Amino acid sequence: MPARRVYMDYAATTPMDRRVWESMAPFATETFGNPSSLHQFGRDARLALDQARGKVARLIGCPDDEVVFTSGGTESDNLAIRGVALARRETHPHIITSAIEHHAVLEPCHFLEKQGFKVTILPVDGYGLVDPQDVADALLPETALVSVMMANNEIGTIQPIREIAAIAKEKDVLVHTDAVQACGVVSIDVQDLGVDLLSISGHKLYGPKGVGALYVRKGTPLVAQNLGGDQERKKRGGTENVPGAIGLGTACEIALDALDEHPANLEKLRDSLIAEVLDRISDTKLNGHPNHRLPGNASFTFAGADNQSLLINLDLAGIAASNGSACASGSPQPSHVLPAIGRTVEETRNALRLSLGKENTEDDVEYVIEHLCRAVEKIRGAEKKITDLEMLGGEA
Repeated sequence: MPARRVYMDYAATTPMDRRVWESMAPFATETFGNPSSLHQFGRDARLALDQARGKVARLIGCPDDEVVFTSGGTESDNLAIRGVALARRETHPHIITSAIEHHAVLEPCHFLEKQGFKVTILPVDGYGLVDPQDVADALLPETALVSVMMANNEIGTIQPIREIAAIAKEKDVLVHTDAVQACGVVSIDVQDLGVDLLSISGHKLYGPKGVGALYVRKGTPLVAQNLGGDQERKKRGGTENVPGAIGLGTACEIALDALDEHPANLEKLRDSLIAEVLDRISDTKLNGHPNHRLPGNASFTFAGADNQSLLINLDLAGIAASNGSACASGSPQPSHVLPAIGRTVEETRNALRLSLGKENTEDDVEYVIEHLCRAVEKIRGAEKKITDLEMLGGEA
């Protein structure tokens, strides 16, 4: 057994805050009514659901009735993109997105392409930034929606959403941003950003899995994707997950209260981690923007050290890390994000993401750096031996 266990994969999921669980539990066993029912059990559930909606709304700066509860970030992205596209397909069959979006955005765009929509996928620079001018150049009279994530899940780069939204608004084009990674660690005000739709996921901000939310600005044309009842103001049919929504609301409330302190603590740990890794491990690159990045994200490429071997060595030391998006970790396909910022195939295979959270400490960072240095040295040494043996065999 390893001497200790350190979790540095908060970008994949976060542990549920105990206060979140305590807020949810009564709504699974005591206040269990269907919020659409007219009796007292239903009214109690409806009141709690609306209170939770208000807590989500306060985190992102919108009216309560512009929050739609969903099953998570993927459904929120699908509802935003497919919902707007289908609502405007007769006159605006064009969508703009970026090359480094989460699959929950790219896959709906590919689906719409098969349905006859035109999809423009914008490139990014070496830091993973979308150039707002590229958005301006891609806009057409028939553009329905621009969807650019607020912050990338693999490399942590934060996008200039305010500038992108301002450009789109000049042409009366709607704007969606996937804020799943940013919500709770980056201050968000949808009015200031100028976006029409914004996606949130509960389990990325110490809330429950299986619940999320979509901000929908009043008046935004949207076709429901879950067809059934009239729940969520006819934007998402199906009985609401009341305990999950309560948990998401509590998680948003906790995140809002900690916004002045939590991101600053993460940045301090992240900066220490990045500086030490780049100083102590040669032939290492930082992936993503050096400054405009999520406070807890550190993504590296280590020459001569494949990430599968790195992950195994770190896991043996009790350290949880990742080679990229958890949603794609079981896929044989490499990251689509790293090639988009100019990394080679080999560099993509040598990439490692360390993402920090509120339970990490300075001791955790020191422990991870120590074992990461050992792991890279060990793997590089093994690779060198293999190369030397191959050279000897070639000469023979």
